[in-house]
Amino acid sequence: MGDVREVIKGRRSIRNYTDQTVPEAALQEILEAVQWSPSWANTQCWEVIVVKNLETKKKLQGTLSSGNPATRALVEAPVILVLAAKLNSSGFYKGQVTTKHGDWYLFDLGIATQSICLTAHHLGLGTVVVGLFDHNAAKAALGVPEGVEVVAMLPLGYPAKQPAAPKRREIAEFTHQEKF
Repeated sequence: MGDVREVIKGRRSIRNYTDQTVPEAALQEILEAVQWSPSWANTQCWEVIVVKNLETKKKLQGTLSSGNPATRALVEAPVILVLAAKLNSSGFYKGQVTTKHGDWYLFDLGIATQSICLTAHHLGLGTVVVGLFDHNAAKAALGVPEGVEVVAMLPLGYPAKQPAAPKRREIAEFTHQEKF
């Protein structure tokens, strides 16, 4: 799985995990991928909370709405990586927001999330990006301070099964030359 194109094409959202422990070296390699992710003006606004404790995972599972397809994954996966962002950093210059879209943290955390997912897949691990949950309840359960927002949760572990690739749009369907 050394070719980056194959890693991108092969990564899937994994919602079923084995109980095999994630090696600490693999976890460190994934966190290093976050460390080297690009960010606005190198602000590196991300914070990553590594959750392995079953009781904490159950609290996080309780923040999901009923029917969320990642519900089982939050307690089944050996590790949950919770991504949070320092506010008023990314997209700011001299304390003032500089982009039309405001705080740029979602963009930076999206890049960091992709780094996690691709590195995990490269290492034979699986992830799924969980974004539909009660963010304030997750923040409280993890003791996240004011000025930092929980953005996503990523179960991490060895896939119990590898789902098939979903249909993708053809390049010509989303590519525009010179104008929309």
